[in-house]
Amino acid sequence: MSVALNNVLTALAQLHPREIDLSLGRTVELLSKLGNPHHRLPPVFHVAGTNGKGSTVAFLRSCLEAAGKRVHVYTSPHLVRFNERIRLNGKLIDDDMLIEVLRDVQAVNGGAPITLFEIITVAALLSFARVPADAVILEVGLGGRLDATNVIVRPTSTGIAQLAMDHEQYLGDTLLKIASEKSGIAKPNVPLVHGHYSKPVMHKVAECAAAAGAKLVVRGTDWDVADYQGALHYRDNAGKISTLLPKLSGAFQIENAGLAMAMLRHQKEVIVPEAALKAGLGWAEWPARMQHIIYGPLVEKLPKGSELWLDGGHNPAAGKVLAVHFANKKNLPLVLIIAMLSNKDCSGFLKAFIGLAPRIISVPLPGTEHMGHPSEVIVEAARAHGLNAESASSTEAALNMIVSPSTILMCGSLYFAGYILKASGIVPQ
Repeated sequence: MSVALNNVLTALAQLHPREIDLSLGRTVELLSKLGNPHHRLPPVFHVAGTNGKGSTVAFLRSCLEAAGKRVHVYTSPHLVRFNERIRLNGKLIDDDMLIEVLRDVQAVNGGAPITLFEIITVAALLSFARVPADAVILEVGLGGRLDATNVIVRPTSTGIAQLAMDHEQYLGDTLLKIASEKSGIAKPNVPLVHGHYSKPVMHKVAECAAAAGAKLVVRGTDWDVADYQGALHYRDNAGKISTLLPKLSGAFQIENAGLAMAMLRHQKEVIVPEAALKAGLGWAEWPARMQHIIYGPLVEKLPKGSELWLDGGHNPAAGKVLAVHFANKKNLPLVLIIAMLSNKDCSGFLKAFIGLAPRIISVPLPGTEHMGHPSEVIVEAARAHGLNAESASSTEAALNMIVSPSTILMCGSLYFAGYILKASGIVPQ
């Protein structure tokens, strides 16, 4: 990060209010002062969800680009470089352009309290309006209904990925409340594509869609997807598509790929041929999601024959998905090296690994800007589930404690994942 960009971000971070007040008011006001750039965007694909929305965005982007489209993308958080949050026509925004739009937003904000997420969302929309493209993909940051990205009046397609308990202090303490917040991206006469949920959750999503006048696209009725005999099989009312499994690892990526395909096939503003859908599934990349780290200083520390995997999953639902994946990789003992934010349910996450992970090593969350669970808290939570747990002073110290060939999964936080990527010499492009 350049000194100039760091200075701008530091100044903006100081404007953060004492408490996060989920509201669209500040975002709408800033956009109005800037001439409403969000009203001048190409077709927008808007994605919400607890888990899987980032991967769904990756599939959307790769399929659209395989169709020859110029695509802008907004995601969060970043892993290594702040610029990762904004892609202009497939490339990370450069420092000069990012500084320009941030300063433009800073100027009209006039020093008023505002979150950094609101600032960067407005800056992203401003940059998208200034650079021509064929499509925009927006990933919801938190929730949906009151998320800063939810200022788009009429997206071309909306989608909700997997739903689970997370951010309860903001979104509600039940899955139905969370589903209601996520469904808040629904818009009149716009397709709202959803995944597979329990009946009560499906009813809540349908209720919210009806209230908004959205066109609900139901998983299992209007579309479906499955892994059968080593291939991906997708179907909807327009026909069937069979193709190779996605490049992204994990059985859950079938669900995310299907959601992206359904979002693309149930809208008419951007034409994406079947060939582009097939190619896009094989091209998609999404760092720190079931990522196999095969080179770098951290790999070199491991005993010969070991495997190093990285995933930013940080809630109980993500823990279950990871456990299912690694239950099928029993050739080596599984060691978890975990760091986690203090507002995350470490006990619920670790519960999924009962009988699966012979060893848990808790490490401090790197950096000082994020409050992590103390190592002893994670160790205590793991031992309460009968798991063998210990702590290490650092990630490097934890790796040095592994003396026999193992499958190592580094997990628990996207911030931790960003540190691991940087330490491995892997910078998302």
